[in-house]
Amino acid sequence: MNAEVRSASLVEIEHDAYGVPGVVRLTMNRPDAFNALSEDLLDALQSTLTALAESSARVVVIGGAGRAFCAGHDLKEMRAAPSFAYYQALFARCTKLMLTIQRLPQPVIARVHGIATAAGCQLVAMCDLAVAADTARFAVSGVNLGLFCATPAVPLSRNLSRKAALEMLLTGDFIDAIQAKQQGLVNRIAPADALDAEVARLAKSICAKPVEAVSAGKGLFYRQLEMGIEAAYQLAGQTMACNMMDDSALEGVQAFIDKRPPDWKR
Repeated sequence: MNAEVRSASLVEIEHDAYGVPGVVRLTMNRPDAFNALSEDLLDALQSTLTALAESSARVVVIGGAGRAFCAGHDLKEMRAAPSFAYYQALFARCTKLMLTIQRLPQPVIARVHGIATAAGCQLVAMCDLAVAADTARFAVSGVNLGLFCATPAVPLSRNLSRKAALEMLLTGDFIDAIQAKQQGLVNRIAPADALDAEVARLAKSICAKPVEAVSAGKGLFYRQLEMGIEAAYQLAGQTMACNMMDDSALEGVQAFIDKRPPDWKR
């Protein structure tokens, strides 16, 4: 199936990306500004993801045009309107986007080909999965400007160990792709010219699984993380019981018993 590409100005949308039905690739399209998260780009991503939540998409991939993945917030835009109310509203808007990614029924993969700094690194951390080129670099560098990256600290502290996250936040230093994988920020690394092939492999593997199990599993994963262990087990047990009553699970288990591949299309 040929991919259909549609430009939404600040966000390019490609359906059936990598030749995989159900994979939607979003490309942040501010290459001259290193895909900095301007208010307009935040709004474009928000509206696009909100629409995808109700679509037949199976996997969403987020990447950036040009040399960078995302350089964080647009500092020039932020500096042009210095008021407490403005900054509160801006960070609330960014938080809404980040939570939308987590709450999306589809898994979201960050495709990181270049630098991901500050809120750009936050975006990588908030995506469910991340694949990075071996040339990618990551930093939460606000502290170098006198601004502690407080909002990026939220997903960083939930992906990396506490000391690794805090070292990034307190120093503003870059880490490379190998360090990012070792510390839990990304799942896979590939040579730059093989990045798309690696993203495609990951997306295709997910798309081969029943949509109901993937969607319910993603929701359960994040909800139980915020619970005590007893409540987490209660929720997990309820989720599995519901999942077992689903046609896809009944077919999968029967196929295992019959020693045949599951037929989730029938």
